Amino acid sequence: MNFKKKLARMKPHIKQSEIKTEPVIEKLPYMEIWKDNQTDVYAYEDQYCLIREVHYSADHQHGHYKLSEFRDVVKSWNQTNFNHSLSAKSFKPDDLFFFDTETTGLSGTGTTIFLLGYATFEKDKVILKQHILTDPSNEIALYLSFLENVNYETLVTFNGKSFDWPQVQSRHTLIRNHVPKLPETGHFDLYHAAKRLWKSSLKSLKLKSLEEEKLGFTRKDDVPGYLAPAIYFDFVERKHPEGMLKVLEHNEKDILSLITLYTHISHQLLGADHQQSSMEKLETGKWFKKEGESQISERYLKDAYEMDENPSAAFHLAYEYKKQKHFDEAVRFFETALKQSNAKEKRLSAIELSKIYEHQKKDYEKAYLFAMNAIKALDADLLKEEMKQKKLEEIKHRLNRISRKLR
Repeated sequence: MNFKKKLARMKPHIKQSEIKTEPVIEKLPYMEIWKDNQTDVYAYEDQYCLIREVHYSADHQHGHYKLSEFRDVVKSWNQTNFNHSLSAKSFKPDDLFFFDTETTGLSGTGTTIFLLGYATFEKDKVILKQHILTDPSNEIALYLSFLENVNYETLVTFNGKSFDWPQVQSRHTLIRNHVPKLPETGHFDLYHAAKRLWKSSLKSLKLKSLEEEKLGFTRKDDVPGYLAPAIYFDFVERKHPEGMLKVLEHNEKDILSLITLYTHISHQLLGADHQQSSMEKLETGKWFKKEGESQISERYLKDAYEMDENPSAAFHLAYEYKKQKHFDEAVRFFETALKQSNAKEKRLSAIELSKIYEHQKKDYEKAYLFAMNAIKALDADLLKEEMKQKKLEEIKHRLNRISRKLR
């Protein structure tokens, strides 16, 4: 976000910000402990929150990756000549804003965000900030402190499109007359990216699982996220920071993992992961196909098939060849999928083979045979009965048409 946009967003509240007063520190005991943990007070009128700021060297190792490798993938994205929804092309590393929250619940109007955490790159370091709600009555101070710092082009989150940012928008609506507007930003949601790549190969897509399975990072003595609300309510009541410091550490690890997860997923998409599995190549190829990048998609699908003759890769390759009107190649790969792939892909392969033999090759006997194979595959397909009957009627209609051509 450029300076003019930020100024326009902040303008209605500049006067208000000028009348900040120092808080009565006695309201918040244990300030020495907070200060020892890089945390200070932000005051606004009679409200206050806490802001913790931690700096990391870009060479800091988090699992398999140094934080600085994020800069390298942004540079690589800027050298590409293709489009992708996760591309950082036209961005600088410091344009991205790695964001995560902790809340008192999972949904509903009563859910309060008590921690807003984010990291940004600045020269040779990563600056990580956490804005802490000291009491539910201090939300204006929390969001003022946060919105004074948000000056970035794109959010990077983990399920933030569905959860974190909508929660911020919901809470902001309640106090919008007292705080600046929310910025208009782009959004890279790494949960949806991870789901595309690993939903068929990993049992869990939770961030902790991805850290262990893909990022080489294992947490030690970490507070489970589900305990965070109870710890926060205890903090509001007793004011002692011990439990909250553990929640801050949990949130801090989440944010650092967002940086390395973006790096790792970018390596998948940029062809920089030399350990990429056949299944990852397959899912990457399917993703590029959805993005409209057929040539790149075909390359990944070919690699996936050549690694271990992945039948699903053959199935998707066949569609690419059919689209290009390379019907002999399409037939070869559809036949492979028909023999070896799952029931759904077998059924669709049989139908596509029937179409090619009916319309392109004019071999009606083979067209009829493959339509019959589609019925056989349909029996094993895990469709609801109503949908199965609909598909069966479609195949029967095809068989009747081909039968007339055979007479």
